[in-house]
Amino acid sequence: MINSTVILGSTGSIGRQSAAVCERLGIRVPALAANRSVELLLKQVETFKPEYVSAADPEANRQLREALSGRDITVGPPGEEGLRIAAAWPGADCVVTAVSGAIGLRPTLDAIKTGRRIALANKETLVCAGGIVMRAARERGAEIVPVDSEHSAIFQCLTGRSGELKKILLTGSGGPFRGWTREQTATVTPEQAVKHPNWSMGAKISVDSATMMNKGLEFIEAMHLFGVSPEDIEVLVHPESVVHSAVELVDGTVIAQLGVPDMGLPIQYALTYPERRPSASGRLDLTSLAGLTFMRPDFEKMPCLALAMDCARRGGNAPAVMSAANEAAVGAFLAGKLGYNEIYESVAWVLGRIGFIAEPSLEEIIASDGEARTLFKERYS
Repeated sequence: MINSTVILGSTGSIGRQSAAVCERLGIRVPALAANRSVELLLKQVETFKPEYVSAADPEANRQLREALSGRDITVGPPGEEGLRIAAAWPGADCVVTAVSGAIGLRPTLDAIKTGRRIALANKETLVCAGGIVMRAARERGAEIVPVDSEHSAIFQCLTGRSGELKKILLTGSGGPFRGWTREQTATVTPEQAVKHPNWSMGAKISVDSATMMNKGLEFIEAMHLFGVSPEDIEVLVHPESVVHSAVELVDGTVIAQLGVPDMGLPIQYALTYPERRPSASGRLDLTSLAGLTFMRPDFEKMPCLALAMDCARRGGNAPAVMSAANEAAVGAFLAGKLGYNEIYESVAWVLGRIGFIAEPSLEEIIASDGEARTLFKERYS
């Protein structure tokens, strides 16, 4: 088990749950970085007594600096720079990357350079630059332990089974609109989209789960985490969210990880691995289950998933462009500026208008991300 960890995105859904796990297990938190929730961040400061803290939002950062004036604590700058300083803050065994979006890429690479464990909850890091990130981790001896429930499940199922994998079975609930037609989803509101039937998550990931883009992002992430090709991963819709994912081994055996839908479990495991500790999560009562259902996705009703899987096969800068356009589209949808079905339509439109780069550098990936956001803004804002 690690003794200390930095938390990036400490006031978001995963960040708050990570902080709760650290408090319960007595894990020291020397650095915290958040976006704009100053009141909650100050409460976390009182709980953990960190050496460093930052808020990405400029106004929130100003309020934070004012509130902590005279205290023996370093307040970092706003924006990405504050995250990057936190990610490399000395004296930590681990960094929990719980920020949402491509802004987590460079801080994760900074953390990797220190050779510490990365408890990875930021999908976009591997979606945008999985090859670069995994190569850097190998070179620096940094350990990447996934926090996503699905990737944590696969990680647990594969531990000690090197070379035995035949196929990854990546599960997803199908979200609140599973089975709905495109005509039915045309009038979906942000309030409806953020109400996931099984999981309690932030707004952006909740919308991604509703469109199934989240499963597409996880598809790409799994390729990099476990070193497999798109053909080695099968997506299964599993409405009950009890089987968090499974693996099929070369002899035909299928091993699955089951549990209650509680992100506290994979967060804790990422921090205690290879040990297991008692958790605050509820226990899974198998006798209470009416049944477990699995079905193949309907790609006509889940076009975002199909688009993401196509980008996974294309590789290059396509996943980064898709991820950036989706991030912009979901933000516009949550702000009431874009219709639900237009999320897919706008992402596909942006993707078709940015040049393909087969083997992009980090700079080219970041440039593709920026170009996608600019193109989206020019067309849809």
